[in-house]
Amino acid sequence: MLRSQFESLHMSEVKSRAHVLGGQVIASHFGAKRRVRDVSAERVWSRSYRSRLAISDTLIVGMSVAVAFATRFGLSNDDLGRLGQMYWAVAVVFVAAWMLLLTIFRTRDLRIIGVGVTEYQRVASASFFTFGVLAIVFVIGKVDIARGFFMLALPIGLTGLTMSRWLWRHWLTRQRARGHYLSRALVGGTPAEVAYVVDQVHSNSNAVYNIVGLAVESERGGDALAKIGVPIVADLSTIALAAGNLQVDTVIVVGHPSDDPKFIRDLSWQLEGAAAELVLASRLTDVAGPRIHFRPMEGLPLIHVEIPQFEGGKHLLKRALDVVLSGVGLILLSPLLLVLGVIVRLDSEGGVIFAQKRVGRNSRTFRMLKFRSMVASAEADQSAFAGMNQGAGLLFKLKSDPRVTRVGRVLRKYSLDELPQLWNVFIGDMSLVGPRPPLPNEVEQYETHVRRRLFIKPGLTGMWQINGRSDLSWDESVRLDLYYVENWSLTGDLIILWRTARVLLKPVGAY
Repeated sequence: MLRSQFESLHMSEVKSRAHVLGGQVIASHFGAKRRVRDVSAERVWSRSYRSRLAISDTLIVGMSVAVAFATRFGLSNDDLGRLGQMYWAVAVVFVAAWMLLLTIFRTRDLRIIGVGVTEYQRVASASFFTFGVLAIVFVIGKVDIARGFFMLALPIGLTGLTMSRWLWRHWLTRQRARGHYLSRALVGGTPAEVAYVVDQVHSNSNAVYNIVGLAVESERGGDALAKIGVPIVADLSTIALAAGNLQVDTVIVVGHPSDDPKFIRDLSWQLEGAAAELVLASRLTDVAGPRIHFRPMEGLPLIHVEIPQFEGGKHLLKRALDVVLSGVGLILLSPLLLVLGVIVRLDSEGGVIFAQKRVGRNSRTFRMLKFRSMVASAEADQSAFAGMNQGAGLLFKLKSDPRVTRVGRVLRKYSLDELPQLWNVFIGDMSLVGPRPPLPNEVEQYETHVRRRLFIKPGLTGMWQINGRSDLSWDESVRLDLYYVENWSLTGDLIILWRTARVLLKPVGAY
């Protein structure tokens, strides 16, 4: 039993369970030894990575200002005259101020690099703030500069910085997939909660932690830890000592593992000088960061969780983005749409466009448009294949559906059959990004919580499409859609659109 095992786990024994030998940590769990990666290598990775970011940022900012200068004035422009030196000075000020604000805005903070959208948001905020401040300074100082030079550097630099961060992130993700560039972590809490956190970290390809040990108190739920392959190195009373012995970077405490209200405070004191940060993991599942706010109150820190809003200015901006991008898409893709229509018509008998009744926002039905990818009698024939359904939950899918035409298989694989839905987006039936548009018979079988998918417009793409599509279980597809409904943002939409473009090149779950 875990309780009896922990009763004998005193301070000296924790040291024997996790001790440093020649720069490597050897952790044992009931006699089994586990070799963990070299500590010093993991300690310096963040410093090395941030140095690389700083160097690439400096090069990009310098090049963007130089390109803007050369584009506006040329490499040898006699018209500059005596103002030439001033413009070179302004260029130097640009670079210095931009780099300074990228640092002040903490765009290379270890907590944000490599995951989420915060890194990109801070880079953009620092860039716009740089130009805003310099514009004010130049106006107040009556510095006469060419607006073209001033305005060229911003889009060039911001584009370069964003692409650079994206490329670095992909490199970092590949390194982490090989077990490198991870922060060593110790997780503490009840067995069930610890098992949940470890499972989430192990299943997340973007996880930043290498969990090297567990600290649990209760014996209940011990079976949940038996299969996760991470050693138990301490109980809650000795978690700080284990963190020091294992030289972890992060101690993650899940939920409320102790009845002592001062447990977290005392643990933070015990970790002082240990070079480990304390992270509290909340079970606020499927609530995104932008909806969570902290309000400090003396003796009682409060966590505010915003209630999802389904009306207002943010939704108007989403609609404006839909109209602009879908309108541009229809114009630019019109030759491709015409060619695909001809191919569909020549491949098999039936209409080019397949219009199907779907359920949209607030249960309003509409006709969703697609290029026909099945034989004309597909809907009438579906009952004959009812017993062969391979779809998850309420979805009807067949991986090798005999009703799909030759051209239809190609269209489905690369989602080309869904391009006509740009018209649905343009007229307001759908959005570019949103939950999967359901059939009426699916909606009739929805549980109460699943109906929340209908609170916003269905999307041409969304979380379902970029995370496996038909390979997902029903529960997982519902969870992803509900997560999007309650946590969507314009920045998130743009990222989903970008990820959709990547998925189209390497289709997963499309059949």
